[in-house]
Amino acid sequence: QVQLVESGGGLVQAGGSLRLSCEASGSIFSIATMGWYRQAPGKQRELVATITTRSSTNYPDSTKGRFTISRDNAKNTVYLQMNSLQPEDTAAYICKATTLSRVYWGQGTQVTVSS
Repeated sequence: QVQLVESGGGLVQAGGSLRLSCEASGSIFSIATMGWYRQAPGKQRELVATITTRSSTNYPDSTKGRFTISRDNAKNTVYLQMNSLQPEDTAAYICKATTLSRVYWGQGTQVTVSS
């Protein structure tokens, strides 16, 4: 089992920045990839960024160049640095951990960007 706890969400003005954290606990040795997704009300959950155990990263066009995912293996934590935030980035940001056999999700942290 893997437990994920997100933190760092909040309210920010357009153009501002936030850094989210996702701390993993439990069977962390089994985690292959971690990532961030987001879901706004009435919309489907979408990919924000992923990072592998070798720190290979992947971003969709909507976040590439503005968001940066990183990991601190000593702290079992993955970070999401978000810059140049826009109102359309408003959503619940949810951490995901993928093992060979299962996918785990955190509870999410709310990010609200005001115009």
